[in-house]
Amino acid sequence: MNTEDKIRQQLAENPVILYMKGTPDMPSCGFSAKAVAALKSTDIDFAYVNVLASPFIMEKLPDVSDFPTFPQLFIKGEIIGGSDIVEEMLANGELLPMLESATA
Repeated sequence: MNTEDKIRQQLAENPVILYMKGTPDMPSCGFSAKAVAALKSTDIDFAYVNVLASPFIMEKLPDVSDFPTFPQLFIKGEIIGGSDIVEEMLANGELLPMLESATA
């Protein structure tokens, strides 16, 4: 399985997945920490991939998502955005309903 197929499989198998630097318990950058904090505040389970431990995914994901930076949040296989977008969606009330409908 090539890297792009692996990414597409992860997206298909996980309704909510965050590609981040580090892990939810130990983010390795401030932006990943912000995205994790926003997601954790919703109490919705999410999968994650530590792109620092998966350099091929880190290299290929921007081609798949057409989004250049990390973290990258996907809901139901669609790119939502990075930490600023996730925080904004949490603040304006858009994030929780999207997460709930994805995991229902």
